[in-house]
Amino acid sequence: MLDTLRRITQEVSAARSLEQALGIIVSRVKEAVAADVCSVYLTDQTLQQHVLMATDGLNADAVGRVRLGSGEGLVSLVAERAEPVHLDNAPDHPRYRYFPETGEERYHAFLGVPIIHHRAVVGVLVVQHHAQHRFDDDSVNFLITIAAQLAGAIAHAEASGGLNHVAGSGLSPASVRPLIGLPGAPGVAIGTAVVVYPQTDIESVPDRAAADVDAELCSLDAAVAQVREEIRVLAGRLPAALPAEERMLFDAYLLMLESGSFLEPIRERVRAGQWAPGALRATIAEHVRVFDEMDDPYLRERREDIRDLGRRVMTRLCRNDDVRREYPERTVLVGEDVSAAQLAEVDSGRLAGVVSVRGSRTSHVAILARALGIPAVMGATDLPVNRLDGAEILADGYNGRVFVSPVAAVRKEFERLAREEAQLSAELRALRDLPAETPDGVRVPLYANTGLLADITPTLRSGAEGIGLYRTEFPFMVRQRFPGEEEQRTIYRQVLEAFAPRPVVLRTLDVGGDKALPYFPIREDNPFLGWRGMRITLDHPEIFLVQLRAMLRAAVGLGNLSLLLPMITEVAELDEALALVRRAEAELREEGESVVTPRVGVMIEVPSAVYQARALARRADFLSVGSNDLTQYLLAVDRNNPRVADLYDSLHPAVLQALHQVVEAARAEGKPVSVCGEMAGDPAAVLLLLGMGMDYLSMSASSLPRAKWVIRNFSRERAAQLVGEAMVMERAAEVRSFLSNALEAAGLGGLVRAGK
Repeated sequence: MLDTLRRITQEVSAARSLEQALGIIVSRVKEAVAADVCSVYLTDQTLQQHVLMATDGLNADAVGRVRLGSGEGLVSLVAERAEPVHLDNAPDHPRYRYFPETGEERYHAFLGVPIIHHRAVVGVLVVQHHAQHRFDDDSVNFLITIAAQLAGAIAHAEASGGLNHVAGSGLSPASVRPLIGLPGAPGVAIGTAVVVYPQTDIESVPDRAAADVDAELCSLDAAVAQVREEIRVLAGRLPAALPAEERMLFDAYLLMLESGSFLEPIRERVRAGQWAPGALRATIAEHVRVFDEMDDPYLRERREDIRDLGRRVMTRLCRNDDVRREYPERTVLVGEDVSAAQLAEVDSGRLAGVVSVRGSRTSHVAILARALGIPAVMGATDLPVNRLDGAEILADGYNGRVFVSPVAAVRKEFERLAREEAQLSAELRALRDLPAETPDGVRVPLYANTGLLADITPTLRSGAEGIGLYRTEFPFMVRQRFPGEEEQRTIYRQVLEAFAPRPVVLRTLDVGGDKALPYFPIREDNPFLGWRGMRITLDHPEIFLVQLRAMLRAAVGLGNLSLLLPMITEVAELDEALALVRRAEAELREEGESVVTPRVGVMIEVPSAVYQARALARRADFLSVGSNDLTQYLLAVDRNNPRVADLYDSLHPAVLQALHQVVEAARAEGKPVSVCGEMAGDPAAVLLLLGMGMDYLSMSASSLPRAKWVIRNFSRERAAQLVGEAMVMERAAEVRSFLSNALEAAGLGGLVRAGK
């Protein structure tokens, strides 16, 4: 059964349309459980109906015509209960409904299981049998398991089917019904989808029309010839003493590259209009499926050899494509996991939006998108990425929705929202030169978070009073080696000089987790609980000391440098880090440098630091709450995992209690405290942070005007009252609704949507 389950799931995942996927399901499941009928009903959320979409056993003419409304029939009963319904004689049940066009009067045994995706019933899988008997336990468990396994694949295929609407289904296509993701960066993007992918991930290669069929065929032949020569060279390096069977793999590779059964299907797809990489991907997938269906375990494992050969040819294909792609005027980048580097490759004047299958609002690409003012949708798990290249796409960064080829009514509505947002932004720009000061005279300086030199000018124009968090890892991430002391000093000096005499907080190297260095790989089963942040730099003082020296030298004569230490989990780590700061300082003074002792702060981003906040404040000059990671660790939610990202909410009561405790600890030691995570740019959260008494806030430059508007419209006394009421609430949704109502009542309703 496990082999059957795996094969069905793979076939469905590879289906090119919803219709094909459902056809595979009903035929394979019917065979697996020896049923007389297998049918799939999908739920039309718009009409609240369950529509017969595929069947093997009932009359084919009934597909798309049979519809069951709420409370109607056994299929609706399964959907209502969200659990299996198993009957040995279905016509006896009071909810049974007979449809003459199906021909199902001949069937008695009935087993229906719900297909549930993202906590919602998206369909019902049904098997039936002529005889009056119950399906055995193995069949029941198999159906439950396969419904759970196929839920995502069906949703993915349905999204693909939305591009080529299934005739007669009655289901809304993706142009009307959106694909659901997570809000990444506010705004609305309407443009042309450009699919980006890592060259080593052959399955991510998108479908794309061949601009020149002859050129694509030449490129394919050149890549195959290069790989053939590469394999011959590799085979020649093997010791002659190796047994012949160990050398056979390379011979098999060469035979495949010369085989018509391997190359001709690729060429046929290219001649049909597909570009060479897409044709290669489809052919490799076809070969892999053939091997997967083999009963012999040894032969099944040969699918990895096919994949390896495909990756080799794909790498050559991409390497031979020396012409840089021209991005459309309004490019919406789409990918399985869009990276910051891919974002940077597009000219900022052409980048309209970002849509990523993985990630969440606090992913680094989402943070960068907000800094650039680019709408983003993250965690769009049902997105049929490799079929979207060149399609018109609408990304709703406010609510995390994606429309493919949007209809005129949808486009018109979102164009209206975009105009409203532009008007709001114009009003907020008028606040740029005004202080972030409450009506009762409390100043709350607003700083910007950044990590790119290109952000300096936009940040200066935003009205930021300094840099509250400069992410120094970006210069490390874009190089093929660790940057030297002088390279780092030059970068830090540019930042410090640009903002002098305003303060600049440089965070020391914070890699690990979801931030990897290509030349310093860290492979861990659980990287967020592993070797990252301060743990790495304390284990490698030679890296840390070079960075500290560069920072201290960069600040000479300016006096506006503060250091921020990430991922501190205990007092001992802070003591060790401070000793290294003093050592770097002493070394430079011995060398004749006129360095000044900087203020050193601690990031509070793990629960242990919350409970030791007072001891940490006693040693440090200031505390800065990294709300992104603190929320992640307190709620045990991987913020980059779209399956659980909707559980991530910095207004969770546990997070608010932790913030309150940190503020109290800092106050007890007479040290300033701030928030430098994305929470600081959320208008609803700003109300609470103001009321708690945060000394300053640091956020993306694009969020700064909204935060300033909140501060200028609420007294600290009023904000403190709201904190008192919010702190007794037990649900994050309750807190958010309460704060949104407070913003609405103050006439700041335009910020409610922007802060989602």
